[in-house]
Amino acid sequence: MTAKKTSVIGFPRIGKARELKFASEKFFKGEVSEADLQKAAAEIRQYGWQKQKAAGISFIPSNDFSFYDNVLDTAFLLGAVPARYKELGLSALETYFAAAHGYQGAKGDVKALPMKKWFNTNYHYIVPELDDSTELALSGDVKPLQEYNEAKAAGIQTVPSLIGPYTFLRLARYNGNKKAGAFAASAVNAYLKLVEQLAAAGAEWIAIAEPALVFDVNDEEKQLFKSIYAFLLEQVHAKTSAKILLQTYFGDIRDVYQDVVSFGFDGIGLDFVEGLKSLELVKAGFPKNTVLFAGVVNGKNIWRADYAQKNALLAEIEKSVDAANVVVGTSCSLLHVPYTVAAEQKLPAETLKHFAFAEEKLVELADLANADTAALEKNKALFAAVRVSENAAVQAALAALGDADFVRSPSRADRKKVQKEVFGLPAFPTTTIGSFPQTAEVRANRAAFKKGEITREQYVAFNQKKIAECIALQESIGLDVIVHGEFERNDMVEYFGTQIDGFIFTQNAWVQSYGTRCVKPPVVWGDIHRSKPITVEWSVFAQKQTNKPVKGMLTGPVTILNWSFPREDISLKAQAQQIGLAIRDEVLDLEKNGIKIIQIDEAALREKLPLRKSDWHKEYLDWAIPAFRLVHAKVKPETQIHTHMCYSEFNDIVRDIDAMDADVITFEASRSDLKLLDALNEAHFETQVGPGVYDIHSPRVPSVEEIVNTLHKILDKVPQENVWVNPDCGLKTRGETETTASLKNLVAAAKQLRAEA
Repeated sequence: MTAKKTSVIGFPRIGKARELKFASEKFFKGEVSEADLQKAAAEIRQYGWQKQKAAGISFIPSNDFSFYDNVLDTAFLLGAVPARYKELGLSALETYFAAAHGYQGAKGDVKALPMKKWFNTNYHYIVPELDDSTELALSGDVKPLQEYNEAKAAGIQTVPSLIGPYTFLRLARYNGNKKAGAFAASAVNAYLKLVEQLAAAGAEWIAIAEPALVFDVNDEEKQLFKSIYAFLLEQVHAKTSAKILLQTYFGDIRDVYQDVVSFGFDGIGLDFVEGLKSLELVKAGFPKNTVLFAGVVNGKNIWRADYAQKNALLAEIEKSVDAANVVVGTSCSLLHVPYTVAAEQKLPAETLKHFAFAEEKLVELADLANADTAALEKNKALFAAVRVSENAAVQAALAALGDADFVRSPSRADRKKVQKEVFGLPAFPTTTIGSFPQTAEVRANRAAFKKGEITREQYVAFNQKKIAECIALQESIGLDVIVHGEFERNDMVEYFGTQIDGFIFTQNAWVQSYGTRCVKPPVVWGDIHRSKPITVEWSVFAQKQTNKPVKGMLTGPVTILNWSFPREDISLKAQAQQIGLAIRDEVLDLEKNGIKIIQIDEAALREKLPLRKSDWHKEYLDWAIPAFRLVHAKVKPETQIHTHMCYSEFNDIVRDIDAMDADVITFEASRSDLKLLDALNEAHFETQVGPGVYDIHSPRVPSVEEIVNTLHKILDKVPQENVWVNPDCGLKTRGETETTASLKNLVAAAKQLRAEA
């Protein structure tokens, strides 16, 4: 039997030890040169290529690397760079970073481009900005060509991977009268020129990624797609010998499948993990001479693949596609998983054998492609064994849940009246989202305690000192609702997972969230249970330091689940309810100990929303919204429940968000020019709301005037009595000086609005 070929859509790019993060941050601070940063990047690229070559991967990607984000790379490649960044007069790379996270310095003051979640992942992409004067054309250094040549010089033939023109235009933001169709012709010409250059350099295959095809595609969008590829494919095949792979992921392409298979692509990449209808589509017909890049190995989760299941799937595929034309591939880029299980030194081998990170997934691809008998038998034994036993108490608690556990009374309107009397807050109450800057000293204290180098008493004393200082700072600034700063926490999900039974934690399993921000997701290993209070000690201490209300700070069940690697042996709904019960216990303990405002962050609520609207409720919202309500339904009317949500598109689910029945909700909104406000207004949003008035992902300090102008925009759409004033998100990653300056301006702006009222 001839072995199948194998394909990887993308490889992790932060560096096995997060080298890119640290090199980039040093570059931002002026501690290393651009040449030093480029050297670190080249070493990371070489590592990935060599690992894939050693694993025998047939189709190895290039241009999957990025200093910040591949969509931003594409914008710069096509010359879609707003004038405000070019006018700074910075180097090309510095201009790129200015667009990514803003710039405030000797050469000017500009905000970053908007940032949104990448489809249904925890990765964030930078939103391209096109206005009527934008002219798309290959611009500057041609990054895909450079990286292809770099790999070729190392003796590795790669498949240059490009974000496709349809996806780029669909994700872009349009600031003028022109829309996507007006830019299609120039985009196609730019891509054609790029493909010609890559083909001339020796590229045999070129992958054009069009993940936007897994969205709902209406007739206008379908016509845009068809107009792009009818011309592009004809010209590519006429002018070059390069083969074009249309790569999709994160779902199926049911709305355009018939068009895709009729166009004459040399290869088509389909996701058979998240693509609910991919197998059904292929069975309906697949072009005889086209290669199917079958995404069967999960690129987003870290559990070992069940070889028997995958082989059964491949056998079904091969009933409709010649086996010689089937390539075994990943369902999406491996950007979304850590580098390697080999980096984990603390977890036992019995645990680690259940995991496959990026490098282990390369082995899985090879095992499946080669039909390795020994590997198949070993895998069969792994899945035949019992991995985890159920927790009887947790299962009983789930079974006992009834409708009353998900409904809070009295109504939100009645609670609002009670809470107004209890708190006596001024108009435009000011607060922050939770965390304050985590200095090297704070991180060192936490690390020393974790390593056993200091006692618990020393650890607690240090954190109590920081909490007291943080509260004193907030009082001096004039904030109305205080937070304790979260100095005891490393990550908003990991912190809770470490203190709830059922999670396990890795040592070095980092993945990229955005830019230099990396996270180490917990792993849901077994049934979830809270055996003791988690935050009560810190919140009670903090409240004793001030007469102002101090928020209890928790992470909600949906976010904990979405920012973890979930189990695959039980439903997401069951996992969310288990976590919800654990967090409910914490909420009630906080309330019992005198904490009157409790923030339950659901930063990632939208993240796992199905990409097709028809699946939103039955596949997700019908359990995600109740999971949040489960957490707070039993609190008293005078206890005020807050929640927070991070960058995402909320406009189309604002009614569902309102149905979460929180008292106050804060959104990250500054990078989207507060476009959420229209949706809140149209939906007659009842929850009190705090759209972020400045961007915390940028080091720049907003002026009082800037924040006042933002608040005026908010007041045009939201009733004054429902408006809170707050930053976009937590302040953990910001510096102390810029944080203090920004918050002083925020409070001054709120006071100015009160004077105007």
